[in-house]
Amino acid sequence: MSRTTSSNGTDGQELVLTQRTIFVIFSALMAAMLLSALDQSVVSTALPTIVGDLGAVQHEGWIITGYLLAIAIVMPIYGKIGDLWGRRKPFLVAVAIFVIGSTGSALSSSFAELVTWRSLQGLGAGGLVILSQAIIADIVSARDRGKYMGPMGAVFGVATVAGPLLGGWFTDGPGWRWCFWLNVPIGIIAFAVAFFRLKLPARRATTRFDLAGAVLIATTTAGIVLLTSWSTISDDGRYDWGNPVLLGLAVATVVALAAFIVVERRASDPLIPLSLFRSRTFSVSVSIALLLGITMFAALSFLPTFLQMARGYDATDAGLLMLPMTVGLMITAIGSGLLITRTGRYKLYPILGMAIATVGLALLTRLTADISMVTFGAMIFVLGFGIGLVMQTIVIAVQNAVPPEMVGVATSTNNFLREIGAAVGTSVFSTVFTTNLTTRLSRAVEDVPPGDIPPGFGADSLTPEAVDRLPSALHELVVNAYTDALAPAFWYLVPLGVVGFAIAFLMKQVKLSDKAGLVARGAAVQD
Repeated sequence: MSRTTSSNGTDGQELVLTQRTIFVIFSALMAAMLLSALDQSVVSTALPTIVGDLGAVQHEGWIITGYLLAIAIVMPIYGKIGDLWGRRKPFLVAVAIFVIGSTGSALSSSFAELVTWRSLQGLGAGGLVILSQAIIADIVSARDRGKYMGPMGAVFGVATVAGPLLGGWFTDGPGWRWCFWLNVPIGIIAFAVAFFRLKLPARRATTRFDLAGAVLIATTTAGIVLLTSWSTISDDGRYDWGNPVLLGLAVATVVALAAFIVVERRASDPLIPLSLFRSRTFSVSVSIALLLGITMFAALSFLPTFLQMARGYDATDAGLLMLPMTVGLMITAIGSGLLITRTGRYKLYPILGMAIATVGLALLTRLTADISMVTFGAMIFVLGFGIGLVMQTIVIAVQNAVPPEMVGVATSTNNFLREIGAAVGTSVFSTVFTTNLTTRLSRAVEDVPPGDIPPGFGADSLTPEAVDRLPSALHELVVNAYTDALAPAFWYLVPLGVVGFAIAFLMKQVKLSDKAGLVARGAAVQD
């Protein structure tokens, strides 16, 4: 039951949105989201083994940085391409690239090959999230979108726990290459379902793609990600602002950002229209996304390591102990989505979410080396409970605040700023923590005989395995210094959480549309 149409810049078959069609498409989108979310965490546990096998321990940061860099660069591009020409073909391309990158990563015989294929994975993964969320906006009205966006948000919570668990299991069992082989069958299934059932109408672009804007935002993004990852990819493992390469990178990033703003103000159809920021709902939502990335993801990245360093758990057990956060996130992500669908109102949830998550951050300042795991679980449950109220709610708000033909750009801008926030926040938090740890370690070992201190001992050389091998007296000093350095660092994130909470009050409650994006554009009919 479909008919040909050429209205509103579309061509091909007009889609009939039955509940069964929506469910099948949603299943493929969930598989794609799981691929992207899981792949950001599954490699972390296996990383020491991977770089050990490939003989590149000193450059291990590039495996993570290359992936994140590729994701961040292509997010705005996927969003714009989907708005201009339709989302079906870009989605299929993204899945295909991701599967090819996964296969290449699994077959890599050298570190350079792995980084190259891993970066290709990122080029696909960046499209999976953006296009999945935008396609939901195409086929489901903003009023009903909450019950679909909630499970999508919960996928990230599940991946936070499942990723390290799977990574640890693969590493100890069939081998680390299965961290990448896992993606192949799931990706093929998602591609097949999307190819046969994702019959979204194509569009005929009436304007030229903003190539200059794309190049400049890619340059800016690359600069930001490389700057925030500098200590993990540089040979000396630290920031040296006397380094001309580092200074040149910083200057080039600022210049590229300034040039991007100028180009976007003059472009006939900019990659990221600056006019979007005139919408209070849009501006507030993306600001919260940025702050959420800075605060929450910076906090989450250090908690599994804390469990391994301070409590001696292995990576698998540390992943399991993060389960309360996932439970909290799933409860509120799904619950708030259902409530938004029922009431048509969403403003309250980012306010409550930022408040609760900020309380969770404050609770983490009470971490101690001998903390009860019940208490720790309660702390991270609160954090997850707050995050779940915010993550997908602001996506709904952003999408509802713009015309249907700009949903891709709005969605990609929201996710792009969240990724940039996560990169910046994690870098700054790591710097604060490492500086504090270096000071505390120096004080802690003042009375330790030099012969009892291992060669190369220092904040930069601490790993769970290295700490576990220390003599008992030195082990206790290091664990206490580590915890005493980490807990106060969370205070630097709390004020940003408070700012996000305050900004959330400025969000304007806009009536949620009762039409799917394709229906509003005349490219589909609702059954």
